Amino acid sequence: MRFAPRAALLAAWLVCLGLLYVLITHTLVVGTDLRSFMPAPTTPDQKLLMDQVGEGPGSRLLLVAIDGVPASQLASLSHGLAASLRKQPAYPQVVNGDFDLAALDNRFLFYRYLLSPTLDTTAMDAPFLSDQLQQRLDDMASPAASMLKSLLPRDPTLELLKLAERWTPAKSPQVKDGVWFSSKGEALLLVQTQAAGFDPEAQEAAINGIRSAFAALPGSQGAHLLLSGPGYFSVVVNAQTRHEADVIGRISTIGFIVLLLVAYRSVTSLLFGALPVATGGLAGIAVMALCFREVHGITLAFGFTLLGVAQEYPIRLLSHRRAGETALASVRGLWPLLMTAIASACIAYLAFYASGVGGLQQLAVFTITGLLAAGLATRYLLPHLLPERARDIATTPGLARLRTFFDELPRPRWLPVPIALAAAAMLYFAPGSFWENNLAALTPLPTDMLMTDARLRGELGAPDVRYLLVLQAHDADGVLALSERIEPDIDRLLAGKALDSVELPSRYLPSAATQKARQAKLPDTQALQKMLASALQDTPFKKDLFAPFVADVAAARSAPVLTPERFASSPLGQRLSAMLVNRGDHWVGLATLSGVHDAAAFAPLAAKTGGAVRLLDLKQASESLVAEYRTRILKALAVATLLLIATIAFALRSFRRAWHVLAPMTLATFMVLAVERVAGIPLSLFHLVSLILAGGLGLHYALFFERDTGDPDEQRRTLHATIVCVLSALLVFGMLAWSSIPVLRAIGLTVSLGVAFHFCISILMAPHASKE
Repeated sequence: MRFAPRAALLAAWLVCLGLLYVLITHTLVVGTDLRSFMPAPTTPDQKLLMDQVGEGPGSRLLLVAIDGVPASQLASLSHGLAASLRKQPAYPQVVNGDFDLAALDNRFLFYRYLLSPTLDTTAMDAPFLSDQLQQRLDDMASPAASMLKSLLPRDPTLELLKLAERWTPAKSPQVKDGVWFSSKGEALLLVQTQAAGFDPEAQEAAINGIRSAFAALPGSQGAHLLLSGPGYFSVVVNAQTRHEADVIGRISTIGFIVLLLVAYRSVTSLLFGALPVATGGLAGIAVMALCFREVHGITLAFGFTLLGVAQEYPIRLLSHRRAGETALASVRGLWPLLMTAIASACIAYLAFYASGVGGLQQLAVFTITGLLAAGLATRYLLPHLLPERARDIATTPGLARLRTFFDELPRPRWLPVPIALAAAAMLYFAPGSFWENNLAALTPLPTDMLMTDARLRGELGAPDVRYLLVLQAHDADGVLALSERIEPDIDRLLAGKALDSVELPSRYLPSAATQKARQAKLPDTQALQKMLASALQDTPFKKDLFAPFVADVAAARSAPVLTPERFASSPLGQRLSAMLVNRGDHWVGLATLSGVHDAAAFAPLAAKTGGAVRLLDLKQASESLVAEYRTRILKALAVATLLLIATIAFALRSFRRAWHVLAPMTLATFMVLAVERVAGIPLSLFHLVSLILAGGLGLHYALFFERDTGDPDEQRRTLHATIVCVLSALLVFGMLAWSSIPVLRAIGLTVSLGVAFHFCISILMAPHASKE
């Protein structure tokens, strides 16, 4: 093709890429919920698990510690930080050991008589009021007088303080200067965020808000703020993943450019060869943006890494060109094998889609679309841009000697037998468990960070991250009634040391029946005034001092009962809302537990309530989720294997030739499994997914090594192209193998081993490699 048509094609191609980019910028919505890369739940317990991981009460808690300055200054900083955060809607609940009137919205203060359990055992009569007023006289002579002075006219029975005590965690740290302190002398706070725990972007905003509020406090310059909790971990993991993806991406790109320049010694070939991959990447993102409401950032970060398979297509074209042969003629000869390689890779990536994991499904759409677009661009566009003359790769110095070396290697026909036996023996005698069922093992958090979290969680009595008490009823009020009904049983479990503390939904809001019963015990205004007048005798209190108290009792007596919907507008109501979940035909209550020492002790409670109350082991639910997902992946692998066999056999029109392609891939896959197991690495879901990727890469090697033209020069070209492909794959995935992110490390190590084994076994089993 002459210069003008070539320039026009290049311009048109670049314009199309620009249009794809514009489409992406207008349609792509990037998500950050890390649950996109977790298996889809199938059972009610698994669905509860995923809800709690992302949006449950425990996942929204941030544990905060302040140290670095004297205790008196720490207390002042704790008070200041709590006061600042309580003014912001991003933090529905902030607890640090002090009494917070804002915990109950001012509009609901009169409801304290319906929320407090006082009237369950005590009548609001003259003796009760007289006793309470006498206690207040004693209190006014104590150090607490300054705080009680403002409360007294409206709340002489101190129901607000009783509620504050009821809403404070049963196991809480020691209190100094009105705030919590740890055993190490840190000031402690519990902060509940409005943001979901597995939304790193929103959690990062919440954490930055805490840090900004702390930095604005007088005297905070010398203090140190320490944060922990699921939301903080999600921010750390997200930042770490993005950072490593950027570093690996940059280094891999530079290394790949250097590799291609060394291999082809042509900047033009390098630039034009990048166009198919760019086309595949943009096409993949565009289709993802159209198919999914939002695309996870990790999919974008690593999609291009996995799409690196597509770079093999222009590499094959560049390496297989003969001297004097046009690129168009060359690609026509290669196209049957390239098309088979593309189809086989797409089949392999379909297993990603069959996984049921949203992030992996997005990755499947991205890679399959990208491979097809890159392959078609290599076939129908790239040949028209490449120079008409090209250097014959077969003449590369040293390539002939390298090919001779490989040809002279012994390769008996029985080679697959010892390889298979060795892999089987290694798998059989490998130490440790075969499968990794623990999702926590995929968390790239430092041990010291996890230990700090465990320490703060123990100090604060924060909810257990493993166990959850699940209450089920027909409606939300039924859940509250059930919660009240099991309180005596829970008290017995607490007394028996089966657990340290529990947070039931009814702690915050009693059922409607209980509220009405308490309401019925409230005296009318005339009777209350008469009893109050009697109680005021022989006291220094003025008669009209308690008019606000009388008004509140009258309001509580006539007001409609407080429902979760109405209560939700208060900070504590938002806490309750997180504990009540609507499941369509029923409601679920989530009681958080701390320090579960005897999980079996909850079995009688489950039997007593007919299963309406049960202990949910989130670890067990996650392991069952992983096991089900693994079964699904294995089934997808089996189907993909059958499809690959059929595709290869159909493309090569020979089962014997298909054997020379599929046998190396199969043996190499088992060798990867064997080596990782001997190294003591339990296999996770991501190892299985990586085996599919490695198999897709290895299939390319076997396909081209099996292609025997009888031409030594063509064999050298095949070796050159394959070595460039192998080195490019090892460059990318070898770096991933050194990642601190367990998921990336699993992918990198598995694919790197797979590439090495596939290359070695493919060349040893290639029929044309044996010497005649």
